[in-house]
Amino acid sequence: MLFTPHTLGSLRLPNRLVMAPMTRSRAYVAGIPSPLTALYYAQRASAGLIVTEGVQPSVVGQGYMNTPGLHTDEQVAGWREVTDAVHAAGGRIVAQIMHTGGVGHPDNTGHLPVAPSAVRLGEQIFTPAGLQDTPVAVELSTAEVEATVGDFAAAARRAVDAGFDGVELHGANGYLIHQFLSQNANLRDDRYGGSVEGRIRFAVETAKAVADEIGPSRVGIRLSPRNGAQGLVEEDAHEVYPALVSELAGLDLVYLHLLATGGAELDARIRDLWPNTLIVNDPTATDPAASAEERLRWGADLVALGKSFLANPDLPVRLRVGAQLNEADLSTAFGGDHRGYTDYPTLALHPAVA
Repeated sequence: MLFTPHTLGSLRLPNRLVMAPMTRSRAYVAGIPSPLTALYYAQRASAGLIVTEGVQPSVVGQGYMNTPGLHTDEQVAGWREVTDAVHAAGGRIVAQIMHTGGVGHPDNTGHLPVAPSAVRLGEQIFTPAGLQDTPVAVELSTAEVEATVGDFAAAARRAVDAGFDGVELHGANGYLIHQFLSQNANLRDDRYGGSVEGRIRFAVETAKAVADEIGPSRVGIRLSPRNGAQGLVEEDAHEVYPALVSELAGLDLVYLHLLATGGAELDARIRDLWPNTLIVNDPTATDPAASAEERLRWGADLVALGKSFLANPDLPVRLRVGAQLNEADLSTAFGGDHRGYTDYPTLALHPAVA
């Protein structure tokens, strides 16, 4: 099942394997991807679809060191080299737009992080001086929330200008969109807080704005129900996510990328509610091939893998022929040079197999 084609909007995917987004922190200080980034993604072009690392839509959307952006012309030019390299290698690639919200530190970005409410998210974050406590975030005003929706739409337009095949909105793992959904991160009393309807509003308005900007057939969204990343609490996830997914389904987005963190019952409810392509990423999987096949039988259309793609540029070929997988060196996961980034070995196979 892994090696059957799938149609995603206007894209014809040759297999059901998606390279999951993974922060690598190797951009230049100005948020411009380096030539190594183009090589890194081009090496993995045999994936059915590549989802990039999180890309900030604005200056205030950055939280970590050396992450790339999509809010300047120079960043667009840098990403154009990446998308050209991936397309030349026969691949398909979408940009994950990630606003980290309250997760950040002034030593990384020059500004205090902003969030739905003035709370402290996460515990510590890597900075040039080492691990430091995250500060209390600055609460976004209602007008600033509305402006942030526009930032996502503008970044999506820049992504298309940079040659991406689409975008994925990062609504998972404790970052801004997810923070609006959460009971303890969103303490607002305006129309973006309080009730379930209020807390899902930012996600829905952002998805609609991006879909209006570049077309829903080029827009996906990533969600991770009940994921406690950054200290978020979602005791009413069984109410929030069906309501959110129902609203998003009405926008006809091309895919939903679901981290299987919500439990079997909620996962099944989301599958029932979602009419288009469903990508599933199981963070508990230990055997990537077996887990991927199991998820496809369960009802996923595509399966996203992270560390396996990090360490195996030719992962689809390795899984197809049953070859041993390289182990990921997580000491080189964030920051650095080509080591642990573009130097993982590939199989030397007969052309008929490769």
